[in-house]
Amino acid sequence: MPRLLKKVNAFTLSEMLVVLLLTLIVVGLAFSVLDLVQKQMRGIQDHYAQKTTENRLRQALWIDFNTYSQIVCFPEKRIVSLTHELNRITYHFYQGYVLRDKDTFYTDFTLEKLYFQGEEVTGGTIDALELTPSRKKNGKTIFVYKVNTATDFMQ
Repeated sequence: MPRLLKKVNAFTLSEMLVVLLLTLIVVGLAFSVLDLVQKQMRGIQDHYAQKTTENRLRQALWIDFNTYSQIVCFPEKRIVSLTHELNRITYHFYQGYVLRDKDTFYTDFTLEKLYFQGEEVTGGTIDALELTPSRKKNGKTIFVYKVNTATDFMQ
């Protein structure tokens, strides 16, 4: 008989339900915060990829503009052709990407303005160009130029 009167130390059903409810709330908040952090990281990653592509395009244009002696633009075909004595390279500007021979830059830059000797031109021989993004959300442009030499003026 004394065995039946001994009380066992344990949690009640209502205490267990409160603990489960609090645990559920904490876990739910943790998953919500994790989802927000993942969305933020995806946004940062996409922004970084876009900026990397823009920087690669800018760098390729700078190198090519300062390597090749003659630069000709055909704006109706959206083509910029760079040549020198040994080689030729061509940039094609399409909707959503720029094709540089076999290299593709997935960006939305388009030919905005063309320049020769500081004057804006509509095509032909150029020594500078300005690229603008088709969606104007950031408004950043790429401006690339080369310094003309005496051989550039000899035809």
